[in-house]
Amino acid sequence: MSIRAPRKGENYELSVDLNSEYRDKRKDAIKRVIASMTVGKDVSGLFPDVLKNMQTDDLEQKKLVYLYLMNYAKTQPELVILAVNTFVKDSEDPNPLVRALAIRTMGCLRAEKIIDYLCDPLQRALRDDNPYVRKTAALCVAKLYDLKPELVIENGFLDQLRDMISDSNPMVVANTVAALTDIHISATSNQPSDSTSDPAVFSITSAILNKLLIALNECSEWGRVAILNALARYDATDDKESEHICERVVPQFQHVNGSVVLAAMKVIMIHIRHVRRDDLVKQLIRKMAPPLVTLLSSPPEVQWVALRNINLLLQKRSDLLSNEMRVFFCKYNDPLYVKIEKLDIMVRLASDSNVDALLSELKEYSSEVDVDFVRKSIKAIGQTAILIESAAERCVNVLLELINTRVSYVVQEAVVVMKDIFRKYPSTYEGVIPTLCANLEELDEPEAKTSLIWIIGEYADKIDNADELLGIFVDSFIEESYQVQLQTLTAVVKLFLKKPDSSQGVVQRVIAIHHDVRDRAYIYWRLLSTDPGAAKAVVLAHRPPISIPRTTVSPALLEELLGEISSLASVYHKPAETFVGHGRVGADSVQRKGSEISDAQKALQTVVAGQQAENLLDFGDDSAQDGQPSGLAATQILPSTPAAANFLSGTSANPLDDLVSIFGGMETMDTGAGSLSTALSPTVTSLSSPFEGFGGSSAPPSQPAQNAQPQEDLLGLF
Repeated sequence: MSIRAPRKGENYELSVDLNSEYRDKRKDAIKRVIASMTVGKDVSGLFPDVLKNMQTDDLEQKKLVYLYLMNYAKTQPELVILAVNTFVKDSEDPNPLVRALAIRTMGCLRAEKIIDYLCDPLQRALRDDNPYVRKTAALCVAKLYDLKPELVIENGFLDQLRDMISDSNPMVVANTVAALTDIHISATSNQPSDSTSDPAVFSITSAILNKLLIALNECSEWGRVAILNALARYDATDDKESEHICERVVPQFQHVNGSVVLAAMKVIMIHIRHVRRDDLVKQLIRKMAPPLVTLLSSPPEVQWVALRNINLLLQKRSDLLSNEMRVFFCKYNDPLYVKIEKLDIMVRLASDSNVDALLSELKEYSSEVDVDFVRKSIKAIGQTAILIESAAERCVNVLLELINTRVSYVVQEAVVVMKDIFRKYPSTYEGVIPTLCANLEELDEPEAKTSLIWIIGEYADKIDNADELLGIFVDSFIEESYQVQLQTLTAVVKLFLKKPDSSQGVVQRVIAIHHDVRDRAYIYWRLLSTDPGAAKAVVLAHRPPISIPRTTVSPALLEELLGEISSLASVYHKPAETFVGHGRVGADSVQRKGSEISDAQKALQTVVAGQQAENLLDFGDDSAQDGQPSGLAATQILPSTPAAANFLSGTSANPLDDLVSIFGGMETMDTGAGSLSTALSPTVTSLSSPFEGFGGSSAPPSQPAQNAQPQEDLLGLF
């Protein structure tokens, strides 16, 4: 007998104890091995020693050894073969717990060398007298299909599973349905169409439907979820069958488990589409309200999941919780994510009958400490005003009270909300404008500034000191963010069109740095200097009132998400394929579709599309010579050039040079930078305007084109 060389260390001590002649010492050593494995220590070197303790009558010790095997089977596949005889022997043990444990462990090992030895024990387990063994074997078939589908089909395991749907034990039926559904998902992940010729496809017939409905009320909560998910997939043959399914599923609303309740909701929402009796539809909707309210007494995490699903249900059935507004009032200890979701639902439930209570509650929320929650609450007041016209005045009064608090972030959010109310109800609440303008110094956020600037520009003819107010923003124009600059520019033009005599000085002081602002200024200047009527038609055009959509997703997507209630898709409000990989593969393995084009190709297509675009800077200039278009429309894309080929293939040494050389008109560019600036000078130098300083050429302005139509010079500069 070979003698171990003297060694030290914890693993050596465990190895000695695992080979001890005393049973208690061996069992204690196995427990210490499992404890080390649990905390992440590598004890794979003890595999042979642990394997020796597998043959025992002690059920606890056997479970520990099986747990060790499941953890290290992938790293020691050759040694797992040594355990096959014990597995086969345990699958014939008189104790049903041991038989089920052996089948479950063999299915979890996921080692290819042991799969072939699993078939015979699994055949016996599927026909076992004990229902516990049968329900364990049903799930083992799904695990085996995941490893080797052809083996499952060849041995007829799928046919046996379909026969087990008629089993007398409801838990066996539930596990069988779960296994068949899992196999169905795996089989159809690569071929979306449900081909009935594929034996792995789980098609629910009327006979299977009745068996599922019988087993539904007698199995565990996990089994109920599996059966309810299967019922959601069933296509009813007529309205009577849909009514029957709804009536049998409604009792599940009273279950204590939230997952069962939401799964039942999903089944009802799917099959209620085919119910034609209005009285039954109203009855079902009425019965759905209490269980949803009960879910709100759960812990915060479960509450949030329930609220996301409720939000989805309300988008389909707005009358579902019409009398339950107070249930969604926020509590002081609710987390922020729960409060925000409740705010959204409260706005959806707002009506003439409960708007006073809602506004009173939202006003209280606006004095909370959490800034984000306060902003959301003020925004909810504005949404309520837009949704309910009869309550708009009350909402405006609440907003005025909040503005009078002089709290900076409250005032700024209220100004943003008032802008939306003005867009919904133009010329209705003009008396509020002086109060808003009086708080101009409180504004330091771009969104609040742009909102107030928009209000001043829109009602410039009714504000006596509009030029002074806009002058404040013009003075700090360069320091402002570019969205504030854009809004200031538009407001100044509106002011000029409404008060040309008193606002000329303000217009001349605007200086643009950002390219977006500069381009818009060019367009406005051309409009003002060529056709004042067109300028008024564009800048002062009538805008339709804004509205808030009742749904946040498209109708087709809403129907799809209602079929995914109680899953992540209904929580994220996105289809599962947008965040989960295909089939059973992780999200990291999602491949890009072959039809997608590269970023370089997209850029090239954008330039090609620009060939047909009109150059907005050529409004008043002569037509290009020889009838050729100007600006971007004058470029010709040459995909056949080496530069374009290099650019698309990603092998370019200098992508900037290649981008330039892709365009046509090479004879112009080859002459050097002087020719390029000469080609551009008519556009740049003809823009002598109050917007000087935009970055245009400093050369003296060229003479206007001879054939240009004489227009009135509004600003008196020509």
